[in-house]
Amino acid sequence: MNRKAKLTRQEKIIEEELLKDQYLKVDENEFKAIAQSIALRKKDAVLNIRVNNNDLKNIKLKAQRLGLKYQTFISEILHRVAQ
Repeated sequence: MNRKAKLTRQEKIIEEELLKDQYLKVDENEFKAIAQSIALRKKDAVLNIRVNNNDLKNIKLKAQRLGLKYQTFISEILHRVAQ
C-alpha cells in the first residue's frame, strides 16, 4: 500500500520549494550545528497546567496572528523564559 503522507500547509510549501531546488546546500559542520539545535528543542515532556480563560484566549489570538498553533507558541514562550 502506497499512501501519501498528509502534510501541513507549511510542510507543503517546504516540499514545493525542495522540488524547485530553492534551498541552499550547507557544509557538514553547519548541518551538524543545525541538527544539534533541533535536537536541543525536542519536546519530550508533557505539562498540564490551569490558566486563566482570558489569558488563554489572548494567547490563542496572538498565536493565530503569528501563524502558529497556540501550544507551539506557549512552548516557545516557556523555552525563551527557561533560557
